[in-house]
Amino acid sequence: MFQKTSFTTLIVGVFVVYVLHTCWVMYGIVYTKPCENPKFENCLKPYLSGKTRLQLSIYTALRPNAEGGHTLIHKEEDFDVESKFERIVNVSLPKKTRKNGTLYAMVFVHQAGMSPWQDPRQVHLVTQLTTYMIPKPLEVSLISGEEAPKPEQLKRKTTTGGDSAVDRPVSHWRSRLTLNVVSEDFVFDRDFLPSDVHRYLKVFQNGKKMVYLPLLFVDELSNRVKDLMEINSTSIELPLTISYDTISLGKLRFWIHMQDAVYSLQQFGFTEKDADEIKGIFVDTNLYLLALTFFVAAFHLLFDFLAFKNDISFWKQKKSMVGMSSKAVLWRCFSTIVIFMYLFDEQTSLLVLIPAGIGSLIEVWKVKKAFKIQIIWKAVRPTFIFGKSDESERRTEEYDTLAMKYLSYLLYPMCIGGAVYALVFLRYKSWYSWIINSLVNGVYAFGFLFMLPQLFVNYKFKSVAHLPWKAFMYKAFNTFIDDIFAFIITMPTSHRLACFRDDVVFLVYLYQRWLYPVDKTRMNEYGLSYDEEEKPKGKAHED
Repeated sequence: MFQKTSFTTLIVGVFVVYVLHTCWVMYGIVYTKPCENPKFENCLKPYLSGKTRLQLSIYTALRPNAEGGHTLIHKEEDFDVESKFERIVNVSLPKKTRKNGTLYAMVFVHQAGMSPWQDPRQVHLVTQLTTYMIPKPLEVSLISGEEAPKPEQLKRKTTTGGDSAVDRPVSHWRSRLTLNVVSEDFVFDRDFLPSDVHRYLKVFQNGKKMVYLPLLFVDELSNRVKDLMEINSTSIELPLTISYDTISLGKLRFWIHMQDAVYSLQQFGFTEKDADEIKGIFVDTNLYLLALTFFVAAFHLLFDFLAFKNDISFWKQKKSMVGMSSKAVLWRCFSTIVIFMYLFDEQTSLLVLIPAGIGSLIEVWKVKKAFKIQIIWKAVRPTFIFGKSDESERRTEEYDTLAMKYLSYLLYPMCIGGAVYALVFLRYKSWYSWIINSLVNGVYAFGFLFMLPQLFVNYKFKSVAHLPWKAFMYKAFNTFIDDIFAFIITMPTSHRLACFRDDVVFLVYLYQRWLYPVDKTRMNEYGLSYDEEEKPKGKAHED
């Protein structure tokens, strides 16, 4: 017991250090030390403090260095950095871009009335207006074979010569361009210049003073998958929404770090869709809610680990299935595998997919323990041997079977009816997609019913002592944390609703724990009673 407590304490201690260290790092990101003496020669003063008239010009080019020509698509002749705006312009696409090519945007902030190519005090950034993605496959009616393609899918099929192009990346148009300029009159100290800002800083000598030009930033995190438009040979012009707003220095530094983090993930193999899920956490979430999300995620990680540790410990020491619904264990294994296959088929974010895969493997191991399965390999052919049950386990199995019998009268017709309805009225990519969707809809809609046999067994035994309550409580805390993530991380709607369904089941278990108080003569989850543990282990007294 001491070893378990000390290990848990160690983990909690590491968690606290991790949270404090992260808070310190975040403080170092958002806080920049200013130059204390503005007259000091190491101070860098802002160019914007001179109230110079500025102009914003945006060009398109086939290459990032503008070789081969450039085209002006928009300009703000009297550019006020304090005034935010949003403009929609139509951009003509060159022939190379329409043939699965690339197009760049060159954003200039320069002196009004001068060409940006001639202005020595201009700042500019280059960003891509296109990206590559594999198009979503066409969905068809599996009965009639009728297709229901989206307009861009229909164009692709007619212009690329069929469905063979579906599996190769296609150029997509980024319909949003978000720009920011730091408007505050911040004076930098050259000795404490942040490395993240340094790459955006352009300095020139103005007499005895060192002046830095406006800090221009292109917000790549605002480029979401939902805003992408597929480009094909008929796409002559496409709309581009240009948004501008001011940004504080602290937020700029934070955004630079997040943007670099997303780029690093893409270098490690994250797809555009996976990166988009992470972007959504930052872009679509209020900064205060984002800070709360960080702490919630940290606690989620802690509870996940503690639940995993206690759950594995419980099932590792489990010798008897008295009071435990074996069918509920089998159902959890089946449902987690189905959910994993569904999330994989929907190309869900790795943030959701990886934990679901690990959970499926753990549930398979639990089934092996619950049914006392031994695997004996004879050459390459496995032989499965099932263990025998004692009288108490057989009684538990009777209650479990009785509960499942009544549930089947309700569950099976509803699942079959839902699958038939989906087959007739909905469209899918393939028969496999229909099977997975039908199974997962049954799991999400009626899966909580398979938790009822355990509640029925608890009722018959008038006991909840056989349940792994430590692991269960940690999972329950995570259930409420998942409710928060359900509004932040992009996931299928049915998966989001399942998070709230688990809250109801947890409350019922809590009610049973209150209804059936602790009986010290009752066996616990390890097959021991409190009275047996308290009995002296020495020799009995002889009269």
